[in-house]
Amino acid sequence: MNAVLKDTVHTTAPLAVRGLAHCYEGSSVLAGVDLVLEPGSVLGLIGRNGAGKSTLIRAMLGLLEPLAGEAFVFGEPALKLSDDSKARLAYVPQQPEALAWLTAQQMLDYVGRFYPRWDATFARKTLERWKIAPNKLLAKLSPGERQRVDLIRALASQPELLVLDEPAAALDPVARRELLREVALRAGESGTTVLFSTHIVSDLERVASEIAFLHEGRLLLRCGVDETKERYARLWLPAKMSAAAPDNSLSRRRHEDGSLSLVVERDAYGQWPEAAKLPGARIDALGLEDLFVEIAE
Repeated sequence: MNAVLKDTVHTTAPLAVRGLAHCYEGSSVLAGVDLVLEPGSVLGLIGRNGAGKSTLIRAMLGLLEPLAGEAFVFGEPALKLSDDSKARLAYVPQQPEALAWLTAQQMLDYVGRFYPRWDATFARKTLERWKIAPNKLLAKLSPGERQRVDLIRALASQPELLVLDEPAAALDPVARRELLREVALRAGESGTTVLFSTHIVSDLERVASEIAFLHEGRLLLRCGVDETKERYARLWLPAKMSAAAPDNSLSRRRHEDGSLSLVVERDAYGQWPEAAKLPGARIDALGLEDLFVEIAE
């Protein structure tokens, strides 16, 4: 681990990984991922289904031992977390299934005993506000209701680090907006560090201050949500100019007429690649959703 990352890990970073690699049945899922979350940041991890988001999150939290690389939570090795560090974080998987034989209220009462900052009033009132029957078995709840209960469990612990894996996957649009509002509120008022994965671009734009784009097991880019329009663009090159295309583009498409379209990035001086100055070349602005589609397809 280099000195800069090591310093960050052992002093301030709630979550940090270096060189994470993993595979399933011989197929690579993570390919050397480096990522550090600063305290109080809200990072949206975006990528297509199957990009490796869930595997990365599980490895970051020590729920999965990667084939290579290191992961730290509050400066401790993720695979050997102390009880104190566990009490400072909350994690909601994409499909909550634990303790399904308990009622919603029983589960919250039980789990609350393990968290010194547990907010029982918040848990009770949020169950009421989200119209979830407290005495109904978790196994009998709909997928959306079950996910909401798990979100209540995570938020009621008042974590310093909140990790959500596709938190809105089973929620309708209204419920999803309520959830995102709650996450933003917690992050803003309490300085909670948040990492959430999604493939829904509008969720990122509502909550995240930063995005990290995971594609085929690699982090292709990381930047502020508001920076994307200024930092990335689509470069169109006519067929006769295609040989001048830069090698370091984020995506590259050849069209039937021989022309090329590429996703390019400004350099350290704020300049587009030299090819953008060629006759017939064109730079088009990209919104966050357009950027996602261009890279992911």
